[in-house]
Amino acid sequence: MPKLDPPRLDHVCDIEVDLDPIREMGHGRAGRRRIIPIVGGKVDGPRLKGRILNLGADWQTIFENGVAELDTRYAIETHDGATVEIRNYGYRHGPAEVIAAIARGEDVDPSSYYMRTQARLESGHPDYEWVNRTLFVGTGARLDGKVIVSLFALA
Repeated sequence: MPKLDPPRLDHVCDIEVDLDPIREMGHGRAGRRRIIPIVGGKVDGPRLKGRILNLGADWQTIFENGVAELDTRYAIETHDGATVEIRNYGYRHGPAEVIAAIARGEDVDPSSYYMRTQARLESGHPDYEWVNRTLFVGTGARLDGKVIVSLFALA
């Protein structure tokens, strides 16, 4: 059997997502449900630059064990006018006191908890066709009123 090289991670961009207040839904089938509207932000990096459009949201489920399942869908308007849809799915979890501090809006060292995502991007613009055939992963942090994600292409 041939030896396969591990995938390489190529930095695509850093995303700063502006959020409206959390809308609590209560308990659903799998856990506590909430919706966090995505209202703007910016994108800056070697392969993608632009702004986050005022549409979309993060539909979260908080499981009994404290793990937050992140399920976002929103759009980027690139610096040159293209639209790129992003669907980002992942998990955030950590020590209860760290997650409680995040919920209070306190600054928390991102290395003290786990926030990782897998993203699917899509665009009909010919200059961004490459996003339709690339796998992406991200590492993130939750700040007061914002989420930061560094997005990487699997190469």
